[in-house]
Amino acid sequence: MNRKNFVIAGLLAGAGLATTAAQAQQSINVNIGSSHPVTNIWVHAMKNVFQPEVDRILKEGGNKFAVRWRENYGGTLYKFTDTRAAVRDGIVDVGMVGTVWENSAMPLQNVTYFTPFATNNHEMLIEIFDKLNATLPALRDSWTAQNMVPLSSLITDSYDLYTNFPIPNLAALQNKKINAPGTSANWLRQTGATPVEGALTTYYTNIQTGVTQGALSFASGIGPARVYEVAKYLTNVDIGSMYLGSVAVNKRFYDALPKEVQDAFVAAGKATSKAHGAHVTRTAAAAMETMKAAGLQVSNLPAADKQKWVQDLPDIVGPWLQATGEPGKVVLRAYFDELRARGAKPLRDWDRAAR
Repeated sequence: MNRKNFVIAGLLAGAGLATTAAQAQQSINVNIGSSHPVTNIWVHAMKNVFQPEVDRILKEGGNKFAVRWRENYGGTLYKFTDTRAAVRDGIVDVGMVGTVWENSAMPLQNVTYFTPFATNNHEMLIEIFDKLNATLPALRDSWTAQNMVPLSSLITDSYDLYTNFPIPNLAALQNKKINAPGTSANWLRQTGATPVEGALTTYYTNIQTGVTQGALSFASGIGPARVYEVAKYLTNVDIGSMYLGSVAVNKRFYDALPKEVQDAFVAAGKATSKAHGAHVTRTAAAAMETMKAAGLQVSNLPAADKQKWVQDLPDIVGPWLQATGEPGKVVLRAYFDELRARGAKPLRDWDRAAR
């Protein structure tokens, strides 16, 4: 190897790159991982779409670069409480980041959790946050501050009530204990129910042992967790779909990549978003069929009771706006502008306070 090639090889190695002996193709090591298994709705497309799509794009683009994937799925390197730190600090180069668990460090990303009853169209929500994360300075800069670049948005399907008792009307929630983790506890204010912290991994046992009588959750999560075995009543409320976080890449790692590889990551991220939305749609539909076949009883909360729930909620977005200041107002306005531009009709104008 001549001196010029030696220098190039040294520079590439510093960016996580290694040249082949023939210098025809550069091999790039990428550590990719998550806190959840690949069967999870937020991880499925990382393994089954993002990785093969990057490989395809690079191969069809001249085969100058090839990625050597080092997979760390299922919490092998970090748990759900550490998704932000794992990508930020380079424990993985690419990973699932759950901003829903990072309200202190990344509050702007949690705008949907402070504005319920906005939309139940989770595929539309992906489109909105793919756009806003890339183009809205307030959101884009908050990712940069965490040394990350978002590639693909992650969402939930719409939240409803899964309980071990029927809910013919809103009054049935009086004095009931309902699992509603984190910010979603706000959604139960003025309903008479008591929110209890929990997660998909704890709902089954909580309800089975009487700690709670139900949970606020979504079909694509409740189905695989088999919570319907102990909570045989589903009351459709359509509290809405939520933006949960993103598949993101460590920014220092990303900045050191060749432009062709950066472009492949971005393009694969877009494909991952589309596939994720479709996968959640299929998973939620399949879960509903399974749950109904197992005896789940499905009903709708009466329209008048739903309207009362929406209107009686206190100003839960107010404290979030106070904490986030002008950037929060910008994000809230942009989010609701995007909703309405796509034909969504939020049941409450949470953005009024930001106008």
